[in-house]
Amino acid sequence: MSKSFGDLVEQVTKCEKKTVSVCCAQDDAVLEAVRAAKEKGIVDAILVGDEAKIREIAASINMDLSDYKIINEPDDIQAALKAVELVHNNKADMYMKGLIDTKHFLKSVLDKEVGLRTGKPLSHVCVFDLPEVDHLLFLTDVAFIPYPTLDDKVNIINNTVEICEACGVKNPKVAPLAAVEVVNPKMPVTVEADELTKMNEAGEIKNCIVDGPLSFDLATCPEAAKHKGAEGRKIVGDADILLFPDIHAGNITYKALVHNTKVVNGNLITGTAAPVILTSRSDTFEVKMNSLVLGAVVAEHMKNK
Repeated sequence: MSKSFGDLVEQVTKCEKKTVSVCCAQDDAVLEAVRAAKEKGIVDAILVGDEAKIREIAASINMDLSDYKIINEPDDIQAALKAVELVHNNKADMYMKGLIDTKHFLKSVLDKEVGLRTGKPLSHVCVFDLPEVDHLLFLTDVAFIPYPTLDDKVNIINNTVEICEACGVKNPKVAPLAAVEVVNPKMPVTVEADELTKMNEAGEIKNCIVDGPLSFDLATCPEAAKHKGAEGRKIVGDADILLFPDIHAGNITYKALVHNTKVVNGNLITGTAAPVILTSRSDTFEVKMNSLVLGAVVAEHMKNK
């Protein structure tokens, strides 16, 4: 079981090198990430976008492009379609967002002819390696589904469990988060968390352990669980998956951790036919590189399945 991004790097370097198709690759942090992942033997890359700008940025960061395939397409929307089609046609293993608006990037992912639809709903997962936690944390959904319904939450759990399995985490513990850890009919989030727990107990949600509602401290801090007398819960500060009630709670938590702790993290869109790397423009090249590592791990898992 991988407990850190270091473990994930070790895991993926033992596998066949993957190829990433980068949409609108004229972005310095993206190019730095691709170079770092390539130097570690994790990926090769096909760079799709404005070739002149790609070469200009590469020169500014002393990046040698002689070993990269570049497809010149200055138009963002066309670049996205060409880049995603490479993955659709199995000429690349994963798809990465560069300097393009998220809405146009996602439209290419969902394109009926060349996209990466599977028929399953999509969701977003962040994998966090925190120094205070002795295992990887999977946060979802912090960037894709604004107000998930009960059915959405079932799909989000299923999508994230598959990412956990790719990372070697079997039967992960899922904590549907709320402000409190008891069911309160006046707080619908707690009612849905309880329903998810019962669905899991009835075998309707498989390959994981669901215990909710849980407050953030009970889900992530064993000491807090002990102080609150929650030792009888299935999750006592050792959750693997943190399921947020809505995008606001998830996004605020994500940014609070990223900007105020020494976290190592990577992000993916899930439910697609191949790993889709969606990061923010403000994310560092380290986050983008970690996302490439995560994408390669998931690509290997999908190939083996």
